[in-house]
Amino acid sequence: MKIPGDLLAMAFLVSLALPLSAQVLETYKGRLSPVPVDAQLARNTTGHGSASVTLAGNKLNVRGIFEGLLGPATAAQLRHGVATGVRGPVLYDLTVTKAASGTISGSFDLTPEQIDGLRKGRLYVQIDSEKAPDGNLWGWLLK
Repeated sequence: MKIPGDLLAMAFLVSLALPLSAQVLETYKGRLSPVPVDAQLARNTTGHGSASVTLAGNKLNVRGIFEGLLGPATAAQLRHGVATGVRGPVLYDLTVTKAASGTISGSFDLTPEQIDGLRKGRLYVQIDSEKAPDGNLWGWLLK
């Protein structure tokens, strides 16, 4: 049986599109917990929350919620530590609700080194507040 040329061409185009639409999503989650940087800030470091990220190719989408801060959130960042549990520099600023409870979000293109850090548990979310300006809630992003 002979297959018409138009049908063959359409089948070829569909086969090219399948890998693009079937891109694998990697999902990571983090529990946002109070982590006082010193004894002085321990009483001001309160609250809890969660963050989740999806990685599709090199595109990272971050979403999360938090509540129970003693003062309004002032900033939120995606950061990269040298190891899980070790503080590190800011990679990207996240959008954060400037209140004692709210949401965080952001979308970024990661470098290959940052993707490797995510897969090794080195990326984390940090939320700063008026009462704890060096980090009120932290959460490492893990599988």
